[in-house]
Amino acid sequence: MKQFLNSLCGMVVLLAVSTNGYSQDDQWVALAPEKHYSSETMLVTQILERYHYRKTEINDSLSSVILDNYLSSLDPNRVYFLQSDVASFESYRYQFDDYLQDGELEVPYKIFNVFRKRFMQRSDHIDRLLETKFDFNVDEYYNPDRSEMDWPATIEEQNELWRKVIKGQLLNLKLADKELGEALSVLHKRYSSYRKAINQYTSEDVYQQYMNSFSESYDPHTTYFSPISSENFMINQSLSLEGIGARLGLDGDYTIIADIVAGGPAFKSNRLHENDKIIGVAQENDEKYTDVVGWRVTDVVQLIRGPKGSIVRLQIIPAGEANNSRPEEVRLVRDKIKLEDEKVTQEIIPYEKNGLEYKLGVITVPSFYMDFEEYRKGSPDYNSTSRDVKKILTDYKAQNVDGVLIDLRRNGGGSLQEAIELSGLFIKEGPMVQVRNTNGGIESGDDPDPEVVYDGPLTVLTNRFSASASEIFAGAIQDYDRGVIIGEQTYGKGTVQNLIGLDRFLPDEDAELGQLKLTIAKYYRVNGSSTQHLGVRPDIELPSAYSADIYGESSKPSSLPWDQIASSTYESTNKIDKSLIDKLRAGFENRRDSDPDMQDLIASIEESKRARNNNRQSLQESKRKQEIEDAEKRRASRSKLQGRISTELEGKTVSPKIDDPYLKEGIIILADLIAHDVG
Repeated sequence: MKQFLNSLCGMVVLLAVSTNGYSQDDQWVALAPEKHYSSETMLVTQILERYHYRKTEINDSLSSVILDNYLSSLDPNRVYFLQSDVASFESYRYQFDDYLQDGELEVPYKIFNVFRKRFMQRSDHIDRLLETKFDFNVDEYYNPDRSEMDWPATIEEQNELWRKVIKGQLLNLKLADKELGEALSVLHKRYSSYRKAINQYTSEDVYQQYMNSFSESYDPHTTYFSPISSENFMINQSLSLEGIGARLGLDGDYTIIADIVAGGPAFKSNRLHENDKIIGVAQENDEKYTDVVGWRVTDVVQLIRGPKGSIVRLQIIPAGEANNSRPEEVRLVRDKIKLEDEKVTQEIIPYEKNGLEYKLGVITVPSFYMDFEEYRKGSPDYNSTSRDVKKILTDYKAQNVDGVLIDLRRNGGGSLQEAIELSGLFIKEGPMVQVRNTNGGIESGDDPDPEVVYDGPLTVLTNRFSASASEIFAGAIQDYDRGVIIGEQTYGKGTVQNLIGLDRFLPDEDAELGQLKLTIAKYYRVNGSSTQHLGVRPDIELPSAYSADIYGESSKPSSLPWDQIASSTYESTNKIDKSLIDKLRAGFENRRDSDPDMQDLIASIEESKRARNNNRQSLQESKRKQEIEDAEKRRASRSKLQGRISTELEGKTVSPKIDDPYLKEGIIILADLIAHDVG
């Protein structure tokens, strides 16, 4: 079990595009694989086939998936390749398994070179389009998400498609209060950046993209890092701790928020979330934003970083909003993130119910951290999630706190050992998690300390961004009937990865090799259920704007399936039973149907879902303007809702921390749970 206990359960996201080798005059030659890629390919193929948890045979079926992945990675919105190109690739559909085992790379490079040729043709055509005049009074539409549509059949069809794309982008800029000349200038620069990025691709970049199309056919967390990407990744891991505290990724032409660092400016602001798109960056006193659509991630990172205490402004399209939605501005003060910024925080909130005054302790756990360096030194005061929560709970007992709420929202995971030990603060003894490795062996992560620090009423608040170690803790609390889980279904990441350097397998290679992040194990709750896909379903489910098919592990086509193993031997605490859950749920449902705040929240969520599901957007200025105004009303409604909740809870003035409907409902349910115990 040791190899798992100190592993990081958090979601790891990589990003990198190499920065060398482009021609200033846009002339390029066909890229070809380096000599050592052949042996590296065969090595990666052997490692995946033998040691990946999934044990997938490399055959014709997998070959078909690899081709689809590769085409999608090159042309995700199906606007560059023609149907004739894709048809010509069909002869290779069932050959990639053989290519991988033989180290043959001619075909993936051939496909890339066709893509780059088509890209340059489109780039030239876009230059011509930007010189034409568009009529924004014509009633026509286009579909911004073409990922499931056919590739264009002819050049003429492709030209018409791109006419609408460019017209839509110009209209968006025009409605963002830019003059037509300025909007045209923005698009000229944007597509010049696209061209530059493609010209900067090297053989190594193509190899990484192809190998990731292969590795991600196993599962979304298995990833190949080229040598340059490995180096950049490690730099990003350290440098991300200075700035806004967000790791960035790439989704098509957009830089996205891939991960929020707990405790950083982005986390504290609660204005940025995973999958938000960054379309513009400005410094504090800049008059205009720099448009970063189509930029390399490394260049966007450089714009966002800056001295501690300085302000950066971001233009954001929130996750789930259409790409042509009016962006929001987020202002952040750059800072250096320290371990203490990740630490748990607490607040005691007074609450009155049926004439009784309750003291409710809210503990926010942003991540499952542990200061391994201080721990190895033998320091008696090293920081860790479980130790810090234990101190808070001890203080709560001294203050006669009536109930505790653990807030795990946006907690992406961390140390598995900390998740186990935190569970043990509320449960006397027994297993907290099971881990099955690639060979099928199952090990149990047991509570190392029989002491129960807190045995009173307990609730746990989760959302779709509670993942990995968070799911282990919430699952253990639920399985032992120790507390009530409230909120949204969690992310559903139940897998373990290990980073493998490939150089040690081929030490005689002349060139440096990359690294492979490999899924090697899977987590299971003590009841035998995997946390993969399903995550943890709350006992009392609150309205959610994030559906499982869009956000979370379930949205990844190659993610490992949910399954079940034998249950561990454990004893319920009998603190919570079905009849109690039913009573608490009934109370929530009554409020859901009558509380104006809850009704506003549900209406806002449903409207956002309708807008997100609408893949048909107007290119007529009057209609598009109305679409934007409707979106603005939804945002204003959400802000108004938060403003009401921040000042009043069930008719009683409380802490300003109650600034969202989910925490408000969590507080009410905790009070109902205490009232039940008192009764």
